[in-house]
Amino acid sequence: MSTKHYRRVLAIDVGGSHVKARVFGRKDMRQFESGPGLTPRQMVARIHKLTGDWNYDAVTIGYPGVVLHGKVMAEPHNLGKGWVGFDFRKAFGRPTHILNDAAMQAIGSYEGGRMLYLGLGTGLGSALIVDGIVAPMELAHLAFKKGRTYEEYVGARGLERLGGKKWRQAVKEVVEQLCTVLEADYVVIGGGNARKLKRLPKNARLGSNDFAFIGGFRVWHHAEKPAAAGKGYQRRITLP
Repeated sequence: MSTKHYRRVLAIDVGGSHVKARVFGRKDMRQFESGPGLTPRQMVARIHKLTGDWNYDAVTIGYPGVVLHGKVMAEPHNLGKGWVGFDFRKAFGRPTHILNDAAMQAIGSYEGGRMLYLGLGTGLGSALIVDGIVAPMELAHLAFKKGRTYEEYVGARGLERLGGKKWRQAVKEVVEQLCTVLEADYVVIGGGNARKLKRLPKNARLGSNDFAFIGGFRVWHHAEKPAAAGKGYQRRITLP
């Protein structure tokens, strides 16, 4: 990735239910509904329409799926087709970096050390940052228990199937298990359903959708001051 520091960055958080966008230097966030039929071409067209009055010179996209070296490697589970091989740089006409959506929010949440990020949304997003090194992870579809995956327990369908009380217990078990296995110093729990937790597991704190945008800005703002980026941003961030 280029080492040039772009200041006016458009950060786009692509989710299974909504696509959200914010540009560096503005407080307002704009969004539209996504869903299982959303293609990348449709997403770009909607973003252009939504942000027509915004000025920006680089783009970061948080994508809900596997991204390797800035390229989408697999189609998303909760969106339409056509994401693999799509040329986002050409579509936006600007330098564009795409990374896993959980990794983007993790970068924005990071305060040093060994941090595990878990995103409780339509599915389950996950990323690990170790001393500034970002490691996106695909834990959602690994087996958890009773023949079901982590995502089937703590994702949106798990919440619907289990009900609030049992779902919260499942989240607690998942956090404790992954925290132990990955030897995390602390866990950040984000995503739209994180607010449904009545009590946070040990060594966990709540994330925020705002951190996804901060992560999108940090991708390009290597020289950004810690006070502007968020508490503790003093370590390097190495992208996948």
